[in-house]
Amino acid sequence: MNDLTIGLLSALLATNQPEAVSNVIRHQTGVSVQLSADPIKQELREVMIADDAAQDEVNDWIKAFSASGTNQTQEAKQVLNQRIRDRFDQVRKKYDQFLRNHPNYADAYLAYGSFLNDIGDPDEAKVQYENAKQLDPKNPAVWNNLANYYGEFSPVTNAFTYYAEAIRLNPSEPVYYQNFATTVYLFRKDAREFFNLSEQQVFDKALGLYQAAMKLAPHDFVLATDYAESYYGIRPLRTNAALMAWTNAMNVAATDAERQGVELHLARIKIAAGRFDEARAHINAVTNTAYFDLKQRLMRSLEDHAHPAASTVDAEGSATNPPVAPAAVSHSAAAGNSSPNQPPPQPAPPEAKTR
Repeated sequence: MNDLTIGLLSALLATNQPEAVSNVIRHQTGVSVQLSADPIKQELREVMIADDAAQDEVNDWIKAFSASGTNQTQEAKQVLNQRIRDRFDQVRKKYDQFLRNHPNYADAYLAYGSFLNDIGDPDEAKVQYENAKQLDPKNPAVWNNLANYYGEFSPVTNAFTYYAEAIRLNPSEPVYYQNFATTVYLFRKDAREFFNLSEQQVFDKALGLYQAAMKLAPHDFVLATDYAESYYGIRPLRTNAALMAWTNAMNVAATDAERQGVELHLARIKIAAGRFDEARAHINAVTNTAYFDLKQRLMRSLEDHAHPAASTVDAEGSATNPPVAPAAVSHSAAAGNSSPNQPPPQPAPPEAKTR
């Protein structure tokens, strides 16, 4: 097994919050086993319940370790790592036993692959997904999960093909469009070559896929913010479209923290557009202390852009504080988390998670 917990602990101890792990790519396992008279389905359901219970338990251990402070020694990390390995090995054995008894049960391979991906073993997860695809090639979740793998480990062109197949098999699942959009956006050079498009056309393709997802999930705040954030990477900035996207995110925000995060995004776009009074009003509307640092950065950026002469030249004419681009507001901040500020998405492999 890959050293899952060292990676998780690094994120947790750096930010002191479980939300530190990326969720650029969203996932759909495609396995939902309800109560059934079928004894095989019921057996798989029990394995999946054990899987969920183990992951919940491990998450609790990691949170408790992160909060312990004084006990975060290397030796303590190693003890926790071993404890987690032992706990997950119990679940591995359950899946292995089930598949020995039922080697042609496609849903079990898919569920097992999702578990393996969750615990940090993506290559073995891919093996299980391939087994599921061999047995049930019409299951769109198999294609989506394999596309997630190729989006992270290449070749990314396989991801393009596999997301398209997942959508063909189930055109009503918004996650598939969203994942496809994210991958096209992140891997723009590959997308240009694969689809024979210009860079602006690649942006249009990614935006179109996001829009298709939003039609299917119009109240999904995470989706709405992912779509709106994509405008940060487009040059020249499509100001009106970006403002419309963030206004839509505001309309679907469910909490005050989410709404205040969007206020900062609206301020950033309006600073870039030179609409300084409106940007100041958005910044002043933010009272959540979790956003204090971001609010201060944006206010400094606003002043630098509104009064460039005062900020760049001192009394003797030498440069002092050159204006900077408006501070990026991360998606986690928009969702109400207090994680450090993140730059706009760049062409780097997205991290895959299955739950």
